[in-house]
Amino acid sequence: MNRVVFPAEWYPQSGVQVTWPHADTDWLDILEEVTQCYVTFSKEILKRQKLLVVCPEEDEVVKHFTPEEQKNLIILELKSNDTWSRDHGAISVFINEKPTLFDFGFNGWGLKFAANHDNQITQHLFEQEEFKPEVQYQSKINFILEGGSIESDGEGTLLTTSQCLLAPNRNQPMTQDEIDKYLKKTLGADRILWLNHGYLAGDDTDNHIDTLARFCNENTIAYVKCDDENDEHFDELKLMENELKSFKTSEGESYRLIPLPMADAAYHDGYRLPATYANFLIINGAVLMPTYASAKDKIAKIQLQKAFPGREIIGIDCRPLIKQHGSLHCVTMQFPKGFL
Repeated sequence: MNRVVFPAEWYPQSGVQVTWPHADTDWLDILEEVTQCYVTFSKEILKRQKLLVVCPEEDEVVKHFTPEEQKNLIILELKSNDTWSRDHGAISVFINEKPTLFDFGFNGWGLKFAANHDNQITQHLFEQEEFKPEVQYQSKINFILEGGSIESDGEGTLLTTSQCLLAPNRNQPMTQDEIDKYLKKTLGADRILWLNHGYLAGDDTDNHIDTLARFCNENTIAYVKCDDENDEHFDELKLMENELKSFKTSEGESYRLIPLPMADAAYHDGYRLPATYANFLIINGAVLMPTYASAKDKIAKIQLQKAFPGREIIGIDCRPLIKQHGSLHCVTMQFPKGFL
């Protein structure tokens, strides 16, 4: 029987994948602004590990990095619809200790947006031999699963939201019980913690878990907490907090819960944006944390430092990213050690 391990994000990493903004994406109107955001967080990643970049033109990426930084840079020219690598990227697992890429289907968050190019990126990367020779590839294209919709503690527990995984135009007519069993079998999980509450206004993903609550270690969860009773999120996030308080670790203990502040309300073209401090990225030795030019940035950093005492917390201005309704974790996908 195959033993599948879905490593936690804090597992040692070989690199991170990003899909670079270009003129044929929704970033066109703020392309220079968002590119600078990508350059900033990419440089932090390159200090510590490899960066795999999917882009239409290699020269448009290379010019931003020094020769020293380029030593950790891998670039492949491929077409893309957009740049949300967390959701069109591979989910990395170990099957009987062999590194394996699971290529799940991506359909633009329930057929909301075109994804014909994005959905082929993982297969193209594997065919172009961008990974180590021992890395295996498995197509799971008939099951829709975005990386932002699931959290793993690396020890057999998954955290997700029912609003996303049970949303229409993903995997219906599968029931929650059927999806639960499929994910356990495929990802080697013993149990799945389902959140039924919590949302962010302006979110296109049907409430991805990585915008709301995140594993920081096997017994710690950081989550978004709203203290303003007049904020539209207050009731739902309070219900989510109560659910998190009811969850138990695999050892039967309550989780250590670390509240992150609700980001200040931000708007673009009259619509509220899904700004969140939960959309951080764990990399080797550090955590890259979204910031929004707010006094709450400092509070969020202090809280995350409690969750990751051994890692440097580095703020990245993600105001450009939320204009397209995502943030830092959404545009990145890590590969565990042994993949690149």
